[in-house]
Amino acid sequence: MCGIVGYLGKRKAAEILVDGLRRLEYRGYDSAGIACLYDQKIDVIKNPGKVRTLRERVESSALESIKKANVGIGHTRWATHGPPNEVNAHPHQDASGHFVMVHNGIIENYKSIRSGLAQHGIECISDTDSEVLIQLIAFCYEGNLEEAIAESLKKVKGTYGIVVMTDHEPGKLVAARCGSPIVLGLGKNETLVASDASAIIPHTRDAVYLEDFDMAVITETGVQMFDLQRSPVDREVMEMDWDACAAEKGEHAHYMLKEMFEQPDSIRNAIRGRLDFEMGTAILSGLDFSPRDAAMINRVLVVGCGTSMHAGMVGEYAIEEMASILAEVEQAAEFRYRNPIITPSDLVLAISQSGETADTLAAVREAKHKGAVVAGICNVVGSTIARETGRGVYLHAGPEIGVASTKAFTCQVSVMLMMALKLARTRRMPLNEGEELCRWIERLPELVEQVLAQSDAIKAVAQKYADCENAFFIGRGYLYPAALEGALKLKEISYIHAEGYHAAELKHGPIALLEEKTPVVALLNNVPGKDKTLGNAEECRARKAPVIAIVSEGDEEAGEGFNDVIVLPDCPPCIAPIPTVVALQLLSYHIAVARGCEIDQPRNLAKSVTVE
Repeated sequence: MCGIVGYLGKRKAAEILVDGLRRLEYRGYDSAGIACLYDQKIDVIKNPGKVRTLRERVESSALESIKKANVGIGHTRWATHGPPNEVNAHPHQDASGHFVMVHNGIIENYKSIRSGLAQHGIECISDTDSEVLIQLIAFCYEGNLEEAIAESLKKVKGTYGIVVMTDHEPGKLVAARCGSPIVLGLGKNETLVASDASAIIPHTRDAVYLEDFDMAVITETGVQMFDLQRSPVDREVMEMDWDACAAEKGEHAHYMLKEMFEQPDSIRNAIRGRLDFEMGTAILSGLDFSPRDAAMINRVLVVGCGTSMHAGMVGEYAIEEMASILAEVEQAAEFRYRNPIITPSDLVLAISQSGETADTLAAVREAKHKGAVVAGICNVVGSTIARETGRGVYLHAGPEIGVASTKAFTCQVSVMLMMALKLARTRRMPLNEGEELCRWIERLPELVEQVLAQSDAIKAVAQKYADCENAFFIGRGYLYPAALEGALKLKEISYIHAEGYHAAELKHGPIALLEEKTPVVALLNNVPGKDKTLGNAEECRARKAPVIAIVSEGDEEAGEGFNDVIVLPDCPPCIAPIPTVVALQLLSYHIAVARGCEIDQPRNLAKSVTVE
């Protein structure tokens, strides 16, 4: 995996492909390449490293196809099988050079396919699982590209999003997907293909998302879609509501910084029209629940990975506290394989920024198979999880380009709070408490603005700790997930080893690692358990570890005696994770900048994790 772009139309393909790959850089990658077809000849340019290197090679190329072609495919690779080098980079060609392909996903049975090809004298030259597929397609070819692809994909186990072309049929691209997203952009006299809408929004707003086992045949006359049995399928054309400018950095130094400062507006978009002050509840029409349906839910299971899982943990606490419904958070990859006990009265909430996270999607399918009510919380309209759940809540956070999630997390928590409110009002929560929570949710953008206004002060704190190599984050209750998320942000972008712990857990082993150069970020906001966490922070200080105290406004004495103090707006415990995590985002960002790290594309990471 990681980024796919394809083009067929009237314009110069190479320019569109390279620009599309640039727009997909945020997904994380380690090599890049394009292939163009002109005058029945395919030429490939690819290299390890950045798209800017590829652009330089393309601009200096004398190859006629690169200069004149109106059809081509491109890819940014995040290495899975084999190191990032030119041979392993995409696009991949077959042994004859007549077929070329880009691929996202993992071909699980690639070794057996490779062995079978070798018996016919076909040898692969790369370490990748991807190359075997284009070799197989070429082997199966008998004059019709889509037939060869369909026949080959029936032999494949695993996930794929592919785009293929051949000089035998120069006016054609064929795309297919299973578990790895593919979106078609329908323009005037042109069609674009991509793994993510951000690559096509500068060219068209009309998009078609392929579903699993779909195959799209793209020619100058338009697009035809089939399943692998070659039966026609019909997919809805959707209008993308993203502004192309929203996916640009603008005047900000990094996408992450831009997106942190977009959080007041993104939260406003997430809650707009969803708070019913008269009834003290939330309007989440996408769930398609009547009050009676909501009252029949006996348990809520939240599945997600990484940052989304941390947002789900906040939701778990809120649902249990407010609605008195048993709630559990599951790591999505574990949910599928441990054979969980699920009943028809269970609500399974799948949280994913991209709506394409492979482990979360697998959990959705398992929950549906076991008869649960399943809903999605996603940011991307038309994403696979949104389509397969058929119900849920969109975040409306806009494009999130930075690999380290920021505004998606705060919007996810905002939605989870509204979910808890809606469920609570069908139970025992009285109207006045519902109204009060509505008012606090409405104030979230204002609270975040107050935190963002402290960016310079947080930067001054961050610069003191830029040289540390280990850090701990501790919190209790609603702030335990905040501690986990703070540690994740720091390790993602600064490469500092950081761990989040429940404050009580620190003394059960990790405290042995404390020393003068190991800072502890103590979440001492004014929430239940604060005094206990304060005692844990004192234990850290007694062992000479520097302590950064996060405290609530009006309770500054909680931070007295500690090395540094960051003061946040005072708010109810269920609201506190959002301003707290925004402060931790800023802290991590400024530490990473001080260390000279790559902020938006941290090493080894990918934005949309479409492999298990």
